[in-house]
Amino acid sequence: MVFGFIGGLFSNDLAMDLGTANTLVYAKGKGIVLREPSVVAVHASSGQVLAVGMEAKKMLGRTPGNIEAIRPMRDGVIANFEITEAMIRSFIQKVHNRKALVRPRIIIAVPSGITQVEKRAVRDSAESAGAREVYLIEEPMAAAIGVGLPVQEPLGNMIVDIGGGTTEVAVISMSGVVYSKSIRVAGDEMDEAIINYVKKKYNLLIGERTAEEIKIKIGAVHPTGNNETLEGKGRDLVNGIPKTLLILEDEVREALSETINMIIDVVKLALERTPPELAADIVDKGIVLAGGGSMIKGLDDLLREETGLPITVAEDPLSAVVLGSGKVLDEIEFLKKVSI
Repeated sequence: MVFGFIGGLFSNDLAMDLGTANTLVYAKGKGIVLREPSVVAVHASSGQVLAVGMEAKKMLGRTPGNIEAIRPMRDGVIANFEITEAMIRSFIQKVHNRKALVRPRIIIAVPSGITQVEKRAVRDSAESAGAREVYLIEEPMAAAIGVGLPVQEPLGNMIVDIGGGTTEVAVISMSGVVYSKSIRVAGDEMDEAIINYVKKKYNLLIGERTAEEIKIKIGAVHPTGNNETLEGKGRDLVNGIPKTLLILEDEVREALSETINMIIDVVKLALERTPPELAADIVDKGIVLAGGGSMIKGLDDLLREETGLPITVAEDPLSAVVLGSGKVLDEIEFLKKVSI
């Protein structure tokens, strides 16, 4: 009890978006203080953590046999408990300038489809990493607060949050989630689709980082009229020699079509399941897109065509979830309403 109190004195309450691709941390009164990839490099035999975040990401696919670069979060949930705990601890220390006595209160955003076991894993990881209190908030709720939707009003607010591991679609009204659907199809699946397409069409094997770069730089889901190109480097599967290839925007669009259609189907399903009064609000206000996946060129136009509704992309889609979680830190009564 005394230690909890002392830890509280030194602490600065944090909100964390523990994402599959990136982890963002918001410190009370300071805003976003950390934005790092969710990657940890460990020594294979001893399990010693060698690097966390950006340093570790640079090692992905490039490490010798005795070092592993691991992404401990998969599909928005913890795939490796010990490594996640080490990652959270490292980020807390980084934010608090390596102070050992710090025991902050932490809000962590989690996917809406998360199971009880997965919730417990997130909670336990954060507590083992030094948090004195852990609150969980659903990602779509946090994203809706982060983009400034009036979630406390009796109005229908629809948000689509496309992250690295999950796509969350939710209708929110009066501080509660009226309908939500979480599918484990998002940015990672898009990268995978690009890898498979290039492999099938050109017999070229490219890495995860290359696929992600292609997606970010020339990824489009709706014809832009530019048909930009980008060099993709990988290994020729026929003769095993490294090779460079020009990849077209149209090809990326073809590669991503199946993944994007799955996301559109979930949005349509959510609209079908929304109560009529709230659906009427959504007709007027439309749908807000958040998360890194919403930044793909033409996604808003494609959704507009498919649903006939106004579509808005959040001002800072990558930070929406952590900003929303951060806003809740300041209002303890509101936190009790929206935490799970």
